[in-house]
Amino acid sequence: MSEEKELSRQQQKSRETKEKIFQAAKRILQKKGYEELSIKNICEEAGVSNGSFYHHFKTKDDLLSYYIEDQPTINPDLLELPENVQGAKEGIIQVYMNYVKYCRELGVEFMSGYYDTKNQALNAAIRTERPYPIVTVQTYVEKAVAAGVVSLRGSIEEFTTDIRMIVIGNVFEWCLRGGDTDFEGNMSRSLGRYLDSTLGPGTN
Repeated sequence: MSEEKELSRQQQKSRETKEKIFQAAKRILQKKGYEELSIKNICEEAGVSNGSFYHHFKTKDDLLSYYIEDQPTINPDLLELPENVQGAKEGIIQVYMNYVKYCRELGVEFMSGYYDTKNQALNAAIRTERPYPIVTVQTYVEKAVAAGVVSLRGSIEEFTTDIRMIVIGNVFEWCLRGGDTDFEGNMSRSLGRYLDSTLGPGTN
């Protein structure tokens, strides 16, 4: 067997194990909530060893953060330089429409368990390893400002903080109401209004 085939088989096995661990965590979150989401419980539910867990994830919050944030990201290169301010706003909203879709796929029960104040995966200050949606948006806006397509009222740090809080608020409201909200409409409207107040025409 070639090294390439062997590597491919290992990669497939690794992916399957990660998925098994995540599905176990998802079941625990849905049935018992974040308080019961210990690594011991996850490993028992998944039928894997602690060593196997730590081979793939550093902590339980790392596991949650991987699935909730990494999966729905859009490569910054796919968000091409917008032609104008309206194009920039639409690009940013699209990133979060993608996120809303992924939240729906994971389900209200999972997201309700995930949005716990003890979950450090929600803490932007300590999440630096993966390209979260807000990092994608920050890169996109910085690129558009540098090209003179848009101007930003205020600092990029304030901008990204405000957007994160708007997104968290929308997801929390959706969870609070058991999914009985216009998730897409609310996210699009609140982001759109904020972007109208912070993004202006560039110098071009």
